Amino acid sequence: MASYDKAIESYKRAVTTAASLAASAMLVRGVVNELVPYEVRDLLFSGVGYLRSRMSSQHTVIIEETEGWTNNQLYDAVRTYLATRINTDMQRLRVSRVDETKSMMFSMEEGEEMADVHEGSEFRWRLVCRDNSSSSNGNGNGRGGNGNYRLEVRSFEMSFHKKHKDKALNSYLPHILATAKKIKDQDRTLKIYMNEGESWFAIDLHHPSTFTTLAMDHKQKQSVMDDLERFIKRKEYYKKIGKAWKRGYLLYGPPGTGKSSLIAAMANYLKFDVYDLELTEVNWNSTLRRLLIGMTNRSILVIEDIDCTLELQQREEGQESSKSNPSEDKVTLSGLLNFVDGLWSTSGEERIIVFTTNYKERLDPALLRPGRMDMHVHMGYCCPESFRILASNYHSIDNHATYPEIEELIKEVMVTPAEVAEVLMRNDDTDVALEGLIQFLKRKKDVGKEGKAENVEQVVKAEETEKGMMKKNDVPENQDPQDASK
Repeated sequence: MASYDKAIESYKRAVTTAASLAASAMLVRGVVNELVPYEVRDLLFSGVGYLRSRMSSQHTVIIEETEGWTNNQLYDAVRTYLATRINTDMQRLRVSRVDETKSMMFSMEEGEEMADVHEGSEFRWRLVCRDNSSSSNGNGNGRGGNGNYRLEVRSFEMSFHKKHKDKALNSYLPHILATAKKIKDQDRTLKIYMNEGESWFAIDLHHPSTFTTLAMDHKQKQSVMDDLERFIKRKEYYKKIGKAWKRGYLLYGPPGTGKSSLIAAMANYLKFDVYDLELTEVNWNSTLRRLLIGMTNRSILVIEDIDCTLELQQREEGQESSKSNPSEDKVTLSGLLNFVDGLWSTSGEERIIVFTTNYKERLDPALLRPGRMDMHVHMGYCCPESFRILASNYHSIDNHATYPEIEELIKEVMVTPAEVAEVLMRNDDTDVALEGLIQFLKRKKDVGKEGKAENVEQVVKAEETEKGMMKKNDVPENQDPQDASK
């Protein structure tokens, strides 16, 4: 009982002392506010804050969502970066998805904290939201990049031990920026642009072609992939040798050999947007230049069927233009080459230029030399390896009893990957589809011996006609043929 009374007495003394100190502090603050000029007052308070910060072992960096009128890129980078480091066991999480093709994105809720370790040092993160409704509209604070006033201002607070300050500013934050850029490059939706007049118009590019699904000789495919990898890693090299950071590819071969699929695979592999330039829609070289300098970096410029576009075919020495008035030749070969390999080629960086043609021999030699079309890729007829890739794509099989016969026929018959794919798609039953391909290849082989050309559509029509005749003649003995036709 005596100990209990002593505890109560001690508690009362503590409360009395705290109240006395609080009253004294309020009294001192009131006297200071009344008697000390505000300039001196601010100096005293700033001095106290400085001493407190010097005595503390923790430093804090504030990263606000907006900076004046513009969005803070570092804030967006931190949000993207932390989404990959966040602990889903946290009590409160934000989950969002803005595109059905994307996965869910986790982010911190207001007031939650998380830790991240970089190069052996710990950095603690906290999301802070504050009400900005009382701020003045005229000071520029709390405004988003579109000029709209924000009632809520969000920021990330990064806290760390003061001995890690240099690492935080010179290593950790640059690491966050670089990592966030890689994440966004991988996750972003690719665009394909088409030209109309002097402007580009874009839609989302969802072409599923990849180097894995591309029906192409393995060595040739690997050669293209290695060339692309080497190109994107050589920024400093191109700068050192004094060349524009670009790479040209010529894809040539018969129709249906996968030229467009290869372009889509390149775009998906590099995460580059595609600019599909239709030269027949361009009237002047000046318009062509405006379109080309309007392209973004990390993009692929595609000019398909270059041999059929305007008058860019090979011209013999001394041969005059077919046009009677030279001024009417508005878009010229020299105008195109000036962007590909001239002064205008430096208007962008990390660009791929792709020309396609069915007839390489028709092109002007000026287009073909290294520095303009650096790598020539022949897209040939289907080979056994290409067939196996197509069979895997369409029927999810790696081997089948019919493979030896099919591969022998493919070696003897000039058939495009598009034709093989069309036959494989005709039936979901693997056995039926492969048997149909054998019959198609045999028919094509027989036609080839006779010196006639035949494509998949003709074979399909012939087979459908034959099946139709079989059904028409397949009438039960006790049934009238006219009733069967009904």
